[in-house]
Amino acid sequence: MNREKFEGLVSDALDGLPPQVMEMLDNVTVLVEGWPSGEQLRDQGMDSKHDLFGLYEGVPQSERGSGYHMALPDRITIFQGPLEAACATADELAHEVRATVVHELAHHFGWDDAEIEEMGY
Repeated sequence: MNREKFEGLVSDALDGLPPQVMEMLDNVTVLVEGWPSGEQLRDQGMDSKHDLFGLYEGVPQSERGSGYHMALPDRITIFQGPLEAACATADELAHEVRATVVHELAHHFGWDDAEIEEMGY
């Protein structure tokens, strides 16, 4: 899939979020990259570039104090290569992109992996 179509899947995932979730987003940008870097993999304790679908980098909302201002936006990166490699069909890819976007946004809100799993992601 070309980058433009993949970015469309990410955009569709964001557009499909409930309005109350969209209103909660604060100082975050969502990017698409082909593959995670070696540094990103090491930082996450991973060896294979195929295992990292998305990455949240920033200060979760739950940890922001009164001194949090004038900060660069948090970054959510969705990795096209690993997602495409893991999915056999276009429908499966769209589903996994949505799940990855929601998972990384949950980290932005300060939810841990257990809380995210309880939500079904």
